[in-house]
Amino acid sequence: METPLQLELQGVPATDHVRTLIERNLSKIEKRFGRATACRIVVRAPGHHHKNGEPYAVGVRIALPAGREVNVGHAPTRDDRLADLDYALNDAFKRALRQLSDDARILQERGRRIANKALPAE
Repeated sequence: METPLQLELQGVPATDHVRTLIERNLSKIEKRFGRATACRIVVRAPGHHHKNGEPYAVGVRIALPAGREVNVGHAPTRDDRLADLDYALNDAFKRALRQLSDDARILQERGRRIANKALPAE
């Protein structure tokens, strides 16, 4: 990564496990889509009055070369699995990977259409 990872933890202890999990997920994206130029992760724990079963909020913003960018915010859902920090982090990165994959597929399809238009009619 060109700039250091920006990690903001709100109500979540800054453990090596959390950092390792984030770095592992980021490396998966970098292997597939190229080196990240910037990355900001925000992890917010459930409020003090809502510890049991409330979801973690995870935001992921990754900038990649050629102006590509992905922003994943916390989608308000009632998925009980998001109460687990590991699951919430992995889910946010999976959504980021899916967003980038969808964008890449759209660009490929657009390129094929342009190439087909450029071919002379027989």
